[in-house]
Amino acid sequence: MKVFGLAGWSGSGKTTLTVKLIPALTRRGLSVSTIKHAHHAFDVDQPGKDSYEHRHAGASEVLVSSATRWALMHEHRGAPEPSLAELLPKLAPVDLVLVEGFKQEDHDKLEIWRRSVGKPLRAPDDPRVLAVASDGPVPETDRPVLPLDDVEAIADFIVAACGLQTKTESAGSAQGAA
Repeated sequence: MKVFGLAGWSGSGKTTLTVKLIPALTRRGLSVSTIKHAHHAFDVDQPGKDSYEHRHAGASEVLVSSATRWALMHEHRGAPEPSLAELLPKLAPVDLVLVEGFKQEDHDKLEIWRRSVGKPLRAPDDPRVLAVASDGPVPETDRPVLPLDDVEAIADFIVAACGLQTKTESAGSAQGAA
């Protein structure tokens, strides 16, 4: 499994880009999963639901399953927040895991940066930022700058940076060898 991050300040467009990248990458024949870091308490469950009641009764984990999907909720119960390295093995194997957030972690990433957000560029201080995607020029960096609205170019960059071979490339290689 290859891991590639999308990091940036709140309001920079990480989620919007992630949602556009997933279909661009899956069209290339890649299987893609995501891990999203939340800086605040969140709850995927609602009061009154059985799974919510199980968690609030003290269960460490609650797995909910249906014919359509399953979800596992794990309560930290005072334990430290797990690192990205601890979370990745919980995913089923795929070609690529897009990581949204976790900007302090040590993995290759694309910085999503908009001057209008008013926050500093992280690339100069993070050698794992391989490129910057922005809605304008970024003369403050020596890294490649990709247009934030060019999803296909960003997908191409991620595929190349991860050394992934798309199914289209695999088919072309197989035909050329025949």
